Amino acid sequence: MANSLSLDVPAGVPWLDFTRDFDAPVHAVFDAHADPEKVRRWLGPTGYEMDVPQWDFVEGGGYRYVHRDPAGQEFGFRGYFHSVRPDELIVQTFEFDGMPDEVALEFMHFEDLGDGRTRLHGRSIGRTVEGRDAMVESGMESGMVEGYAKLDAILAAG
Repeated sequence: MANSLSLDVPAGVPWLDFTRDFDAPVHAVFDAHADPEKVRRWLGPTGYEMDVPQWDFVEGGGYRYVHRDPAGQEFGFRGYFHSVRPDELIVQTFEFDGMPDEVALEFMHFEDLGDGRTRLHGRSIGRTVEGRDAMVESGMESGMVEGYAKLDAILAAG
């Protein structure tokens, strides 16, 4: 049975929470978030290409990536890694080029469920409720669902 995304977007506050289980050990799920070549293969909507011109996955390191839709339109994202604890935690900032100044602080906790399974807990805290809502309304949930389905395939292939 497929693992589904649980997304909680509470009204009136600038954050959202998500949870997603994976049929893979925690080190594999963490590595798929750490390795830019793997990230390029799964992050974002199906049918989009992704370039990763910057990826320094260390505390204080920065990243930048660009999604390109089938029509060639580009969507750039950037941020900094604040905390990186292997197989446990990533804390990073996240900013969409199309919404400058709406920087989010993101927390991703990797929980070992045993039996080779992992639960990813995430919280994204935006600057404003309006900014958070605009990201959600931009198709964020469907992009996450499609991206995690691609990640499932990568993890299953080893």
